[in-house]
Parts: sequence; structure tokens; C-alpha cells
Amino acid sequence: MVVIDSDGPFPDVAGVLVARAMWRYRSELAPVYMVAALVLGATLLHLTHPEWWPWMLGLATAIAWALALFGERVGLALRIERIYAATVALGAGGWLSAATALGIAYRPLPLMLAGGGFVLALPWWVHRRRRAKVRVDRQIAAWPEIAQSVGLAGSRAQSAVVDVWGWRARFALARGQTIQDVIGKVPAIESALGTFRGAVRVSPTRDDKANRFELRVLDTDPHADAIPWPGPSVSSIAEPIDLGPFEDATGARVLLLRRHGLFGGVAGSGKSGGINVLIGNLSACRDVVIWAIDLKRGMELQPWASCIDRLATTPEQARAMLRDAVTVLEARADWLTAHGRRVWEPTPDLPALVIIVDEYAELADDAPEAASDTDSIARRGRAVAVTLIAATQRPTQKAMGKGAVRSQMDVRVSFRVRERKDVDLILGQGMLSAGWHAHTLNAPGKFLLSAPEHDTPRRARAYLLTDATVADTAERHAATRPALDEVSRRALEEARMTPAPPPSVLVTPSREDRAEMALRGALDGAPDEGLPIAHLLMITQLSRPTLYRRLAELVKTGRAVQVGRGRYKAPDHTR
Repeated sequence: MVVIDSDGPFPDVAGVLVARAMWRYRSELAPVYMVAALVLGATLLHLTHPEWWPWMLGLATAIAWALALFGERVGLALRIERIYAATVALGAGGWLSAATALGIAYRPLPLMLAGGGFVLALPWWVHRRRRAKVRVDRQIAAWPEIAQSVGLAGSRAQSAVVDVWGWRARFALARGQTIQDVIGKVPAIESALGTFRGAVRVSPTRDDKANRFELRVLDTDPHADAIPWPGPSVSSIAEPIDLGPFEDATGARVLLLRRHGLFGGVAGSGKSGGINVLIGNLSACRDVVIWAIDLKRGMELQPWASCIDRLATTPEQARAMLRDAVTVLEARADWLTAHGRRVWEPTPDLPALVIIVDEYAELADDAPEAASDTDSIARRGRAVAVTLIAATQRPTQKAMGKGAVRSQMDVRVSFRVRERKDVDLILGQGMLSAGWHAHTLNAPGKFLLSAPEHDTPRRARAYLLTDATVADTAERHAATRPALDEVSRRALEEARMTPAPPPSVLVTPSREDRAEMALRGALDGAPDEGLPIAHLLMITQLSRPTLYRRLAELVKTGRAVQVGRGRYKAPDHTR
């Protein structure tokens, strides 16, 4: 008999189709197969060795006991799973023993087998991990077709594991394929697997081989709900700070000692929450002094005031604080030199100094003259344990100043951004194309962490600190906060006692004066063949008649000479 179900080639024999279906749905039909095996085994044993029933019952009891106590070693991670396996083993062994002695037709053994088999099959059929594993096995089996359709032909699956949130698999790439090719095809993979958008993660394998990658697929979002802060994760600035859990429940820990940091993201993305987690951990460290700048009149950081040694809420206070920070780092550098040391090791008596600037762009707008101080801190603060942490919505060159502040940030934390190009602004050039897709983060508090120890894109979510938690934490740690070290305090006192230079009167030159200075400078630096009129017009921004008139005056007074037609330079004796 054959089944004719299409107009294609000659159809398969019905037995082949049935066998394929039985193999494809082997997991769902496992209870049926087990019942059939019990019937067949009991029939054979009753006909050949009916006296074996005590041994069968003892063996079943031993197997059930072993599964209940040691089932974790064979993949039964949960206690309820071990109890279920032991119950099935004892029930099946008990029925097999009775059927071996009495025969399968002895009443009520058939009814017990049917009823008990159905009852024990229900947990198997509804078990979430079992169904997830079956689904993953089928997707892995279909990977050659998926790979062909998304442009990764030749890649193959090596292993797969089902976890609480979904599953992850390890794949080998075909020759010439790289993980960057896979990252670029993530949307196509999500479509082929039938997942929701943003469910697929691609990362290198632990052995960091170029021809392998790990694919993680989420069935549910582990970061869908806010995660309460469990409390400080460190007691010293020399320990990595836990900002929040990654999607695999491991902590996003990052070391801030001798590293500057940048927190970026649009308004409402959770930057302030990340700063709260940071300050909450730093407040528990007795070897760090916290200075902070909040130009929103202290609206964000004022709740931590009892743990902050110095809080600036106006541009004038911010300028003074950063100027004092430079004084501190210079005094510490002199002290290290005098004592033959290279780095400042933080202790409660010699604490590190962490300067947190909320909304750094406001500082650049309201106190632009402080840019030289932040640049100095970013360049020279590492060895003397003076750390700068900047939080801003969009760290453009204008917002960060013209110095090297942004380039000195080793730790980058990117919350959600609105535009794709902002990913490179926060995390660094080329990070977007490398798979750091901060523009796809879909909830406040979710972030990507880039640091020397975190060089692959992994999503995390910052812990949530409520107002009550902040108040309680600040009150608990206020009494244990350290004071600034003696070296730094003495340097600040000396700087305050030194009289300031008299203020100078700044006179803004007029447009004509600026044009005159530009013209004199251009003529002084002109080559031997002189500069053409077109060049001088561009430099001075003067009209052509005005420029000709001014050049004639300079030539007449001997402060310029004409070289050839339409070319001028300064006389050789004045250059």
C-alpha cells in the first residue's frame, strides 16, 4: 500500500511514512513505547521465567532508590524530576514483576497498566524542559536547511543545551565564514527559527576559535521585569563591581580602579539607575572618597549626599571641584615620586578618589573652562587613583570637549540609544558593526558593557534601587565613609592659601583687528614665491578692494613686498 499525497515523484511506502512519524515524535510517544515494552517483556518472562518476579521487584526498587538520591548525575536537576523518575521506575517494575508471576491478562493488571500509564504519562507530556528539548532537537536537525536559506551554507551544529530561558548551541562554520558574517545575519536567523525579534544572541565560543560561534535563543526575556538590588557587591574599590545580571544570570562585574568610565544612553534609558548602583557599591567601600557633580541642582545625586564627600550643583562649584581634583592628583604624583612608588594603592588612610559627573554635556556647556581639568584628570589620574565617571545622553565631541576625555574611558556602559550611529559614539568606533546593538535594547536599565574583561556583546540589566533603598543605604554607610588623605588635604589647603593672580581684563578684538592679525601672520609665514590674492582673501575674510588697499599700505610702509603678479609676502628682514 502506498499513500499518494502529491504530484511529485512516486510516493513512499506507507510503512516508511509511519516509521518516520514514529521516529520524529519519539519523545511524545515515549510512554506508549514504554507500555508496549512492558507488555512484551512481561509476556516473555511469564512464559520462560515466572519465578524471577522477586528479583524484578528488587531491581526496580533499587533503581527507584538510585534515581531519587543520585538522579542529578544523569540530568535530573530538580527534585520533582527525581521523584517522578523514581515513581515511574517503581511503578513499571512493580507491574512487570506482577505480570511476570501472574501473566499480563490477570485482572486487574491490564486496567492498572492502562490507567497508571496514562496518569504517569501526563507529567511527561506537559514537562516544559522536555518539550523545549524536543523543539531544539528538531531545529538543530533542520539547521542545514536554515543555514542554506540565511547564507551560512556549510555550517553545522556541534552541541545544544536547554536552559531556563531558552537554549544555546555551538556551531562550526564553513571555511571562509566568520562570526561577523553570522552577526550580520541575526535578523534572518530569527526569521528562520520563528522567534520573536531580539531573541537571538551570537557570541564567540569559550575557546575563541575563529571558525566557531555560540548561538543563544531566548524563549522568554530574563530581563522583562526589574531586578531589585541585592546590596553592595564589594567592600573595596579594588574589587569588581556588580552592575546587574547578564541574561545567563552571571553578574556584570567590572573593575573601576585605575579606569575611567562612560555611561551613555537616551533620556529614560536607565543611566541614573546605573549611577545609583555604582554609588551604592562605592558607598560600601572604605578606601574610596566620592566627589560628584550634578548640575541639575542636585536632583539626581542629592539623596546620596551623606555618602558623597563633596557635591557640586552649580557651574562655579563644578569648576572649583575639578580644579581641586587636578591639585590632588599633582600632589599625589609628587608624593609617589618622593617615596619611590609608581602607583597609589588605595587604603582607608590613602583612599582612591572617584569623581562622578552626571549629564557631562551640561558641564561642557555651563563650565567650558573646566574642560582642561577633566582632560588632565583623564590623562594623568590612573596612577594616582583619581577616577572620572561621566554620564551623558550623547557623548559627541562637542559634549565631551576637545580633549582626550572620551578616548581615555576604558569602561563603557551603553544603555538604549535612539540612533544606530550613537552606538559608536558611546562604545567606540566600529562597535556597531561588531554586533554591539544598543539601539535594540527595549527596556529601561538594559545595557551593554564594554571593558577589557568584557569584549563580547552581552545584554545585562542594571539593578533597581528604589528611593527607600537609596535612603536606607546612604544612612547605613554614611558613618563609615573615609576622609580625604593627608597628602591631598594639605595640597588643597596650600592651594587655597596661595593668593590668586589679579584678574585680567579681556578685550575682544574687532573684526578689522582680527583680519589685520590674520593678514600679518599669513605674510610672515608666506613662502619665497609669496601667497596669491585668493589665498589671502580666504584667510582674512576681507573684501577684494579692502584687501588691495591694505596691501598697498603695507607695501608703501615696507611691511610687505609684492613677488610677481598678485603675490605678496613679508620682507626678508622681518620674517
